[in-house]
Amino acid sequence: MRKYIGKADVLIEALPYIKAFQGKKIVIKFGGSIMTNDAMMDKVLMDIVFMKYVGWRPVIVHGGGPAITEAMKRRGTRAEFINGLRVTDRETMDIVEDILAHKINSQIVNRLNTMDGDAVGLYGMNDGLIRVDKMMPEVDGKKVDIGYVGSVRYINAPLLNALLDQGKIPVIAPIGIGDNDLTYNVNGDVVAGDIASSIGARKLVYLTDIAGILRKPDDENSIISTLTRAEAERLIAEGVINGGMIPKVTSCLAALKFGVNKGHIVDGRIDHSLLLEIFTRKGIGTEILKDGSEIV
Repeated sequence: MRKYIGKADVLIEALPYIKAFQGKKIVIKFGGSIMTNDAMMDKVLMDIVFMKYVGWRPVIVHGGGPAITEAMKRRGTRAEFINGLRVTDRETMDIVEDILAHKINSQIVNRLNTMDGDAVGLYGMNDGLIRVDKMMPEVDGKKVDIGYVGSVRYINAPLLNALLDQGKIPVIAPIGIGDNDLTYNVNGDVVAGDIASSIGARKLVYLTDIAGILRKPDDENSIISTLTRAEAERLIAEGVINGGMIPKVTSCLAALKFGVNKGHIVDGRIDHSLLLEIFTRKGIGTEILKDGSEIV
């Protein structure tokens, strides 16, 4: 009997969060090891379907970098990165599009639909969902051409909002379309932040392969549970937030400036990490706040 009472207590603890987010939008970005572990993926997707049926309106943005690199190896092409961005010639872009838009995106949509998620797959070509400009990063003070890599100019928010109004779960591959009607590779973390801002999402969540933002990079017990925007900016300047965490946090900070209420960096390797972070008082990852006054 005590076991069942404990389950009821969990539901009661979640009730304020369920009430607070009725009809609210949440953008969830994942990639990394989640993409290569079927059991882990299914638990993440079940969390998202649960969110939908308790009143959330979820949008998914997914990555797939390791799968792209593996496909390039099979074709005898070596992956090259500049400033963390994949150098993307037309042949590489064809691989990116095939892996992200056709294989991974379809797999996620199919799995969600077997869970009654009612998902729909999208990428930049769908009604100009993600319009981009060609990106030219600076290296040693000079702009470098890294091919078909884009920076987001426009998100077709009316398309996404219409799908959400129909009860769909949009599943988005981070591929943009340029003025030349060619496809471009886009950083998925940035796409997630721009989508969250454009559709007026309440929350932006990044599922990662680490516990959250760590004060000491090699110590997962040094997780920082809560940060304000100003504190996060200071940790970037001090180098505490570095590497692959930078695009997540900077995109999150930009989204907070444009109306998103909270950002979350969560360990996607933990079973049901989304539910533990969002529907419990303590949470398990790092939350980033606009000014520290947010309650939910």
